Amino acid sequence: MIEPAPVPDPVPLVVDLDGTLLRSDLLVESALAHARAKPLRALAPLAWLGGGKAALKQRLAEAADIDVAALPYDGRVLELIARERALGRRIVLATASHRLYAERVAAHLQLFDEVLATENGVNLSAGRKRDSLLQRYGHQGYDYAGNSADDLAVWATARRAYVVNAGAALQRRAEAHGNVAELLPPPSGGARLRALFQALRAHQWAKNLLLFLPLLAAHVLDHPARLAAGALAFLCFSLCASSVYLLNDLLDVGDDRHHRSKRRRPFAAGTLPLLAGVALAPLLLAVAFAIALWLLPWKFSAVLLGYYALTLAYSLTLKRVMALDAITLAGLYTLRLIAGAAAFAVPLTFWMLAFSMFMFLSLALVKRYAELREARHRGDQGQARGRGYFPGDLEMIASLGAASGYLAVLVLALYTQDRATVSLYRQPQLIWLACPLLLFWVTRTWMLTHRGQMHDDPVVFALKDRASLVVGALFAAIFWAAT
Repeated sequence: MIEPAPVPDPVPLVVDLDGTLLRSDLLVESALAHARAKPLRALAPLAWLGGGKAALKQRLAEAADIDVAALPYDGRVLELIARERALGRRIVLATASHRLYAERVAAHLQLFDEVLATENGVNLSAGRKRDSLLQRYGHQGYDYAGNSADDLAVWATARRAYVVNAGAALQRRAEAHGNVAELLPPPSGGARLRALFQALRAHQWAKNLLLFLPLLAAHVLDHPARLAAGALAFLCFSLCASSVYLLNDLLDVGDDRHHRSKRRRPFAAGTLPLLAGVALAPLLLAVAFAIALWLLPWKFSAVLLGYYALTLAYSLTLKRVMALDAITLAGLYTLRLIAGAAAFAVPLTFWMLAFSMFMFLSLALVKRYAELREARHRGDQGQARGRGYFPGDLEMIASLGAASGYLAVLVLALYTQDRATVSLYRQPQLIWLACPLLLFWVTRTWMLTHRGQMHDDPVVFALKDRASLVVGALFAAIFWAAT
């Protein structure tokens, strides 16, 4: 005997978008996309907010393009929808995001029978969403999946509640209604903390050790007051750099989602809320400048301000300009040396500045080469996303990058012949031994990059690569022996 097919549940499943189906918030996404596309009008949304939140969402939806196919969707919610849809249930997307975005999400996923969203001056959230659903389906005439305190009013009139990514306190408030069918918990506190440290890029703080290089070159490393100033300068630069990293990742979140490795960054993957970055970036910057202005020479604060201004220009514009992006990156490394000299009140030589520019230009071009090589292997022919290069530029980039690295070696060789160098070292001729070491390292770095074995960031690669660490130790030993 053939069993009759199960009767579909007549009660629709209504699903929220921001924070529920999507591990992000389209209002913040659209504001960041607008800021990146029109940096000179980045603050315009504050004026638009005067017309109400619905008007703000409409203006942003009309001004900012978002690739909905690359957004970080919550796989658990997609599974819930697929499960209920297989049972023949009607699935409704109900969101406070603007209809322009909601319709595009629905068209991409092909999972929804109806879309309710903010439009015509009505912000569909909290009580307004509840009233709209009650008007359509009646009391307990729908099940609802949501994630925030705004959804409490909607859960209260739903037949069943699905609580997604809610904290413990909100879960308890939702369970008080007595209709919670399923809890989909948020990431653990440990996972969020790891995501935060990843977003801050604490491992990149090693680059700020360049601040101490002027102190080493001046041979005054044993001065306690200067070491204390160095520790403060390192802290300020690290906080400022993390602020920049956060801002850069927020502005680049759309491009990062299309990148082989960058799509796993916390904001791109949705493991860290965009609002956390929006709040932390200015806070870290304020703390960095407060310490610098209070405890360090004003010249250091001036260089730190220049560093931040240049990194801001890089994030907004310069990173998409061919050649200028790599030169800017080299300049940012060199600014660390200048900041160190300002913090320690020691002179900075022409040789150190020249060596830094050539060496870090070479490393910046290594980074671009690695990105373009990956694009070529994928078969891409067009301009790299968010960059000013094409995969066909690989050979020219390799030539320029290797030449720049070898010029850095030449600068080092000439440094050994300078009169000031002879006066600083007892055996300056020993420094010549550093030249073949550096030639080996530059050549090996470019060969590994050519073979596709280079990490996206060559500085991080060098800190993990055994041969690079050995070369660095020998390099330091040579200078120590020459002193």
